Amino acid sequence: MSDQTRNPRAGRAPKGTRTVAVDALARVEGEGALYVRVRDGEVEDIKFRIFEPPRFFEAFLQGRRYMEAPDITARICGICPIAYMMGASQAMEDALGLKVTGPLRDLRRVVYCGEWIESHVLHAAMLHAPDFLGLQDSLLLAKQNPALVEKALKLKKLGNEILETIGGRAVHPVNLRVGGFHGMPRKKAVRALADRLEWGVEASRDLAKAFSAFDYPDFDQDTISVSMRHPDEYAICEGRIVSDQGLDIAVADFLTHFEEEHVAHSNALQGHMKGVGPYLVGPIARYNNNFKQLSRLAKATAKECGLGPKVTNPFKSILVRMIETLYACEESLRLVKDYEEPDASCLVAKDRAGVGHGCTEAPRGICYHRYALDGEGRITKATIIPPTAQNQKQIEADLLGVVKKNLDLSDEDLKWRCEQTIRNYDPCISCATHFLDLRVERV
Repeated sequence: MSDQTRNPRAGRAPKGTRTVAVDALARVEGEGALYVRVRDGEVEDIKFRIFEPPRFFEAFLQGRRYMEAPDITARICGICPIAYMMGASQAMEDALGLKVTGPLRDLRRVVYCGEWIESHVLHAAMLHAPDFLGLQDSLLLAKQNPALVEKALKLKKLGNEILETIGGRAVHPVNLRVGGFHGMPRKKAVRALADRLEWGVEASRDLAKAFSAFDYPDFDQDTISVSMRHPDEYAICEGRIVSDQGLDIAVADFLTHFEEEHVAHSNALQGHMKGVGPYLVGPIARYNNNFKQLSRLAKATAKECGLGPKVTNPFKSILVRMIETLYACEESLRLVKDYEEPDASCLVAKDRAGVGHGCTEAPRGICYHRYALDGEGRITKATIIPPTAQNQKQIEADLLGVVKKNLDLSDEDLKWRCEQTIRNYDPCISCATHFLDLRVERV
């Protein structure tokens, strides 16, 4: 499939100086814009801006009891609430000296897999796939390939069913808490998910293979992949923080190696590795760092889709998301088949002062939490670093590389490719429609 087929507006780029100003990114978590200036075939300046208004989560957590943190932080994201609930819970458990193990830990892993399934499928099939087919949105995709969209929606619903069965609600679940769960789901209800998960394994494979037929832009990017790693499993809920450049640290050491900063052209904080620069979190980073821990079927499916053990083309993140979806279905299936109701639904700790750190793999990358507690178990300071903030500098670096490689495209085609580049990341930066309001100034 050629670029002309994907984008019927294709044309040739003008000569001279080009200023590409994207005034507003609609339907993202916050507000954003893109500015590019090109002179005589050289990119002079590029700025990717996210105008995220103040939300004050870290501020209004101060003074709250530690038990309140999971439910409050869940409201940071309606797509990935489990990531925030789990990270906050683990940070509090770290501060209070609790360690969740056994069936409670397994159940947490299942509910997190549910979030991966619903979020990955939403992004890959509904928000990202239309880009590769020259379609403006998923409604047009549904007209062109209704069977694919129907299968994707059913698979996303399976993820929501897992959240509802274990978490008590599909959106902002109410059953998770520090130490475990408010109440244990019945064995019959959990094991009843098995049949649908067996279907989900095959559905994930089908979607991955369908997406592998897309014509991917020829673009490879050198990145530093940062993710969690666990010695016994593909990291989702727990592990150390590693990179493909040799970093291997405990979660508690995160702020020693990473930080956020304000930049002049953006209201949002941007994360970077101290002394190094941009880094990548999310599906490709996890895949690159932990490929060996994927299941045999997931590895085989990746190979069928043309992926090796390392992915350097960010446009192929759609394929990696579906490989992770397949793995999440397999992992959930394994755990629900063996589920037995534990004697207690949670661990309980006494109030005490302390500092705790938590980090989990949200669908879009590592989500870090740090909390300080006083002797009454009240939060005195909160730090939350979501994956979107960590990826912003890398998104900007990708956009720079994409613009340099595609200067021969017309303004409309360059806009299309920049949109597609942003949508390589996640639903909080990219959304269903082609949303860039592009203004081009030519000299």
